[in-house]
Amino acid sequence: WESADNSPRFGYDFWYQPRHNVMISSEWGHPDCFTKGFNPADVAEGKYGSKLYIWDWAKKSMIQEIDVGQGSIPLEVRFFHDPDKAVGFVGCALSSELRRISKNKDGIWDTECVVKVPNVPVEGWCLPEMPALITDFCISLDDRFVYLSCWLHGDVRQYKVSDDGREMKLVGQVFLGGLLKKGGPVK
Repeated sequence: WESADNSPRFGYDFWYQPRHNVMISSEWGHPDCFTKGFNPADVAEGKYGSKLYIWDWAKKSMIQEIDVGQGSIPLEVRFFHDPDKAVGFVGCALSSELRRISKNKDGIWDTECVVKVPNVPVEGWCLPEMPALITDFCISLDDRFVYLSCWLHGDVRQYKVSDDGREMKLVGQVFLGGLLKKGGPVK
């Protein structure tokens, strides 16, 4: 879809909002990382993603890059269902952040963290602290709630969302598995 001189470093997910002539794509990481399992050194070496790419939908050209933090691993991208709103979100796996994506009055896109799931100090795992590892999320059809999956912690969280997406309030949570369970190898 993109041209050779206008190509992202890595690819993963995308979402578009035609009324705003925009598509936003995310980046996961280098394929070598997936065949050997997770290695924290790969994050430090820049083998995992940290950027969002903003595209002119009609011209199929990249118009902006947004860095959301080294090793953050931005994955799923979703816009509000209301097609008039220039507001979306990206779930960043390793930084365990849900970031709001929005267009300012000058037409420039930016992000801000609206949810930060805290790391948990652990023993028996590859890092001294375990991130939530946000792997997926969805927005309710009425744009009032976000459901966030924290894969390593094993919980799904429900957040009440303000109309502009800037404020999130945790209103529900259920644990379904993950590595933080009694009797497991991670303490």
